Amino acid sequence: MEIQAELGSDIVMVLDECIPYPCEYDYAARSAELTMHWAKRCKQWKEQNTERPTPNAEVPTEQSETGDHQLEMARRLFFGIVQGVTFEHLRRASAQAIVELGFDGYAIGGVSVGEPEEGMMRAVESVEPFLPADKPRYAMGLGTPPQLLKMIARGMDMFDCVLPTRLARNGTAFTAAGTLNLKNAEFALDKRPIETECACSACREFTRGYIRHLVKAEEILGLRLITLHNLHFYLNLMSRARTEIERGTFDRFLKAFVAEYRTRDVVIAE
Repeated sequence: MEIQAELGSDIVMVLDECIPYPCEYDYAARSAELTMHWAKRCKQWKEQNTERPTPNAEVPTEQSETGDHQLEMARRLFFGIVQGVTFEHLRRASAQAIVELGFDGYAIGGVSVGEPEEGMMRAVESVEPFLPADKPRYAMGLGTPPQLLKMIARGMDMFDCVLPTRLARNGTAFTAAGTLNLKNAEFALDKRPIETECACSACREFTRGYIRHLVKAEEILGLRLITLHNLHFYLNLMSRARTEIERGTFDRFLKAFVAEYRTRDVVIAE
């Protein structure tokens, strides 16, 4: 907690244990209890340090500095984390206990760690009814574009994921029609941008063929351009999702997007 405070985190996550899949029920139960114990300690730390500086922080030389510190701590949002692997009973119990402590937002952790997508969705569905509707819900470590939209349909608000940058480093770009492995020979003479209607700097200035040449020549610019495009694609997808929600057409948008999306030759390993 002190490290996150020193870093100036806007959203501070409590300490939790993210255990692998698969695992035994008893291990998952002990882990969820440990995460709950840490959440209580983190909440106590937050309450104490909203009133006084952290032990490792510099001692303020003036009263105003103490006030600034207190305001800074009060400004930060503190999120609890729900655990329980794929065991619905543990997930529900964890959610209820974490919500009872009272945080600014709630994260669902321990998903997308090797379990089938169906199990991941069930884990989220089992927790969502117990999370306050007026607080942010954060699905940690997700996901592919279709998964993000499916999670939004299940009440999730926030995400984080390495895929846009990790896959870019392996030559893979995201588009509305699915992924493109730009290392493939089919793109060698392709004069089109990664995505025709994309407004990112990579798509405005460079062709698929040239980006492929950069990647094959091991020029770092190629990976940077794909990274820029992928990040733009993810942000634009979330913006589009918000617009569709406001219009009341999100369900139709979700079905159409998932139906058109194809994953091709994706290399995820570093």
